[in-house]
Amino acid sequence: MPSRSNRPRYRETIVEENYRRTRRHLVRGAVALGFVIFSGVLWYRFVEGWSWLDATYMSVITLSTVGFGEINPLSPRGRLFTILLILTGVGVIAYILNNFTEAIVQGHFQAGFRLLKRRRFMDSLTGHYIICGYGRTGSQIAAEFAAEAVSFVVVDLDDGSIQAAQQVGYTTIQGDATHDQVLLQVGIERARCLVAALPSDAENLYTVLSAKSLAPTIRTIARASTEEAIQKLKRGGADVVVSPYITGGKRMAAAALRPQVVDFLDGMLTGANRTVYVEEFLLDPKVCPVVGQTLREAQLGKQSGALLLAIRREDETLIVGPTADTRLYPGDLVISMGTMDQLRRLSQILSPIPR
Repeated sequence: MPSRSNRPRYRETIVEENYRRTRRHLVRGAVALGFVIFSGVLWYRFVEGWSWLDATYMSVITLSTVGFGEINPLSPRGRLFTILLILTGVGVIAYILNNFTEAIVQGHFQAGFRLLKRRRFMDSLTGHYIICGYGRTGSQIAAEFAAEAVSFVVVDLDDGSIQAAQQVGYTTIQGDATHDQVLLQVGIERARCLVAALPSDAENLYTVLSAKSLAPTIRTIARASTEEAIQKLKRGGADVVVSPYITGGKRMAAAALRPQVVDFLDGMLTGANRTVYVEEFLLDPKVCPVVGQTLREAQLGKQSGALLLAIRREDETLIVGPTADTRLYPGDLVISMGTMDQLRRLSQILSPIPR
């Protein structure tokens, strides 16, 4: 009996084996039927001396058992061959129908097609996000990603969590996110970011370590329950570590002290009904025409209408409220606020690489 972590892979293997076995049987049946028809054509053509058309017609109506009469007189041995042809053809057709019916009833075709479709979809994904764990935290992350219309995949081992994600319409893979094979299956090497939102700090640490070993440049965000886990996850390679308890406490304190500010920031950062957005743009000197210019020379605000809130340098230096004399350098991360149209125009000006 396979272990719990290997059950999804085991079930997928069974589905694949059933689909391949059914397809193999049907191909064999089709080849056998073609051989029987071809044998009949050769007999009627060279032994009975009929034309190619008559021989083919006789073979087909004989194997189809439609009940038509002989188109030309048959010799005694020709009739014996026809009896053998009928028995052989009926057996082959029965074999094909039996395998086809079994595949339909057992759902081998449907499950196999779904598996192939999902694999093709996974192979086509690029620049997507991977959510590991669909609990209370993971489901909220998925909802925010869906509101932003970004491409993402949910990975979870629990049957109930996978079913809940599928009911909402999310793309899912059932498996243990700490295993390299599962991460490779969801295209970790082509993904933009991985979010480890599993319930255990140890599982999140293993997931981050696996992700970084397979795709060293991928951005990883991990959930942590304790201060100690935060430090270990950072040492393990996590780019950002978030503790729901610490973050939740800070959020509640801010909501109590500055409720209007918190509501304003929440309205810009999350939700599907926003009118004002905050976005970040990474400046690539290969495609960004304003690198090396000052904000006065680039005239980003005048051309796009967006408000530049801050610039984070490549050395992590943060410039809040940049002035007109602030110069843009390669690798700068420009944080801006504006409407969707304003940010779209700013994106066209900067030609950024999404981070």
